[in-house]
This record gives sequence, C-alpha cells and structure tokens, in this order.
Amino acid sequence: MRALVLKRYGSPLEPTEIETPVAGPGQVLVKTAASGVNPLDVKIRTGKAAHAQRVLPAVLGLDLAGVVEAVGEGVSGFAPGEAVYGLTGGVGDLQGSLAEYAAVDVRLLAHAPTALSPREAAALPLVVITAWEGLVDRAHVGAGDKVLVHGGAGGIGHVAIQIARAHGAQVFATGSPSSLATIEDLGATPIDYTSTDVSEYVAAHTGGEGFDVVFDTVGGATLDASFAAVRVHTGHVVSALGWGTHSLAPLSFRGATYSGVFSLLPMLTGTGRAHHGEIMARATELVDKGGLRPMVDARHFTLETVAEAHELVESGAARGKVVIDVGA
Repeated sequence: MRALVLKRYGSPLEPTEIETPVAGPGQVLVKTAASGVNPLDVKIRTGKAAHAQRVLPAVLGLDLAGVVEAVGEGVSGFAPGEAVYGLTGGVGDLQGSLAEYAAVDVRLLAHAPTALSPREAAALPLVVITAWEGLVDRAHVGAGDKVLVHGGAGGIGHVAIQIARAHGAQVFATGSPSSLATIEDLGATPIDYTSTDVSEYVAAHTGGEGFDVVFDTVGGATLDASFAAVRVHTGHVVSALGWGTHSLAPLSFRGATYSGVFSLLPMLTGTGRAHHGEIMARATELVDKGGLRPMVDARHFTLETVAEAHELVESGAARGKVVIDVGA
C-alpha cells in the first residue's frame, strides 16, 4: 500500500510502498479516507514532541476516518463497509493514518456520524477527545455552569464550546478580534483578550465570583490567567497544555481545583482505550442530533501535498481543521 514514512525528524515524509497490515485479534482493518492534521502532527514530524514517544521509521497521522475493510478475531459491533473514525495512531508504535490502510485497535473506533463527510469526520477525533476529557470527565460540566473557554475559535476551543453548550452550560470564550464573530456564531459570548483584562471580564460576566469551569487550550500565560478567572471555592480549571511551570497561589487562594488532559495516554499505554471509543460514539450521537459540527479548512490536500498541509498548520493561517484526502 501507499504510505508516507518519516525516517528522520525534521525531514520530509517520504512516499513509500509498505506491506498492507492485517487485522489481528481485537483489531479492525480500515481503508483510510481522510486524515486530520493537528499541530501535534507537525511537532512530531519536526522532533518537538518527545511526549508522543514516536518510534521511527513511522507513518504519522493521529486522526482517521475511513471504511471497515475487515475485522479481526474477537471483534464485534463492526462490519466491512461501515464508516468509522477515531484517534487511532501516529504515536508510540502505532501506525498513523497517512496510509491507504491501518489496522486499528477496535476500542479506539466508533461509527462515523451519518451527517458528516469523511473529511469532516477526520477533523474531530483528537479535538473531541481532548475537549470531552476536560469538560465532561474532569470538570463534570452541567446545566447552569458558566464556562470560560480560552481560544474559543481554535481546534479544541470551537469543539469545547459546542460540548459545553450541549451539556447545558452558558459559555464564554476568549479570542483575538478576528475570531470574535466565529465564537459568537458558535453560541458563546466572545471576549477580546487583547483589550480586556482578566479582572474586567470576570467582573462583567460573573460579578467577580469567577467562572465555574475554565478550559485552557492555549497554555503558558493563559493558564496563569485561568487560575485568576475561576470561581471561588467550587471552580475548576482544566488545561490541555499545562506543561510549563506555574504558580498555584492564585488558584489556591480561590480554593479552586485543577486537572490536566493528556489525550495520547491510552494509545501510549494501552489503558483506557475503550473510553476513547465511547467518547467518539457520544460525539457521533451529538453530531447527528445537530449539536456538534467541525470547522474544516476548505483547501484540499492529498498524500502528495502533505508538506503543504503541514506548512499551513504551522503558519497558523488555516481556517478550521486541515484534512488530508487519503482515499477516493
């Protein structure tokens, strides 16, 4: 089969003919239709993501959407011809989705939404799982909560807004001036972080009490701002990028709590994979009910033009998730 192989960090992905995998016990062989491109994919290629534990040579690609070709021993619930998607590989020793076929742990898969094209489905897995783990699993978001999403128009952020609203929360989201209209279209109250201080928007939207849940998708100084924006006593901060060194004093003085999200963990350790499949199944339900829609960049890329797709993601100029068309 055709695949793109990374042989050295920082080098281009090389078109290579490799052996088509076979679905082993507990696996599903998927014919790849599309592969989503995340900033993490670019970091892995350039050798800036040691936490992904990628073993070279490797086929990259975290997000996968495709069609079941065959099922391995012990697999139930999936049949050839069915559309599926999931966060399935591209880290550790797991083959990624930049190949015509992938043998995938069935626990990582779910049936794809009927309301989405394969391109749209491939845009969801990593961002949905990250947002779901943060908001639902860690923060237990619910009706009446005031939720602040930092980076509301970004890949994780735009999905986080929709998931929080689907759970009954009132959502606010920070962004640059150019992204405020997008945030508002998603149903959140936009906050221009370039012109509004943390204390100002906390006072304006919560009466100075703070937000019940603050979801940080940016990291760095934005996580520090999250500690100052969370509700006194009962508030919870969640971060998808809490990898730096931060003072916990503002959080502690508010009597609030913190959780980190590391969505790669089940793929790297083998533990918790079934929950990822469950999250994707819940996302399918939400999409088909009209409660979740991915933003996808209109430009089309193929295995031959993946380098251009990575450049677009790295530049920050993409308008929505960048997706590679792998199969017909």
